[in-house]
Amino acid sequence: MESQQFKNRAQQAGEESLAQVKAKNKAAWLELFSDDAILQDPVGVSPLDPSGLGHRGKEAIGRFWDAAIAPGQLETQIRESYPSGDECANVATFVNRMPNGVAIKTDLVTVYRVDARGKIVSLKAYWEYAKIAAQLEALLGGG
Repeated sequence: MESQQFKNRAQQAGEESLAQVKAKNKAAWLELFSDDAILQDPVGVSPLDPSGLGHRGKEAIGRFWDAAIAPGQLETQIRESYPSGDECANVATFVNRMPNGVAIKTDLVTVYRVDARGKIVSLKAYWEYAKIAAQLEALLGGG
């Protein structure tokens, strides 16, 4: 991996975010966000975000953690990273291993935007909820 000195703050924040998710450290993860940050994972309307407007503020982002991140063990691989200005887009594969042994694989693009302090003000994850739901249904034998 390239040296930290050549990474912009958004790229660093994205990597730290994934490290805290892997460590299951909710408090440290939430500290990476500005107070009024918005998280959209996935972007748009889904069962994880029925309004499609995202989760705004640390309290709402914390509830997202409890519902979507806490139940499993997330393994991440950033395949490509494109830092630019105060943002960074990552092409990645996530595998979420659930306590029941089910593993859900997601290919996605995440876009982090940070403020002047390096705090995440926006995290957008682009992936297809329907594709993941179908994968889960097939794994659980519900089809």
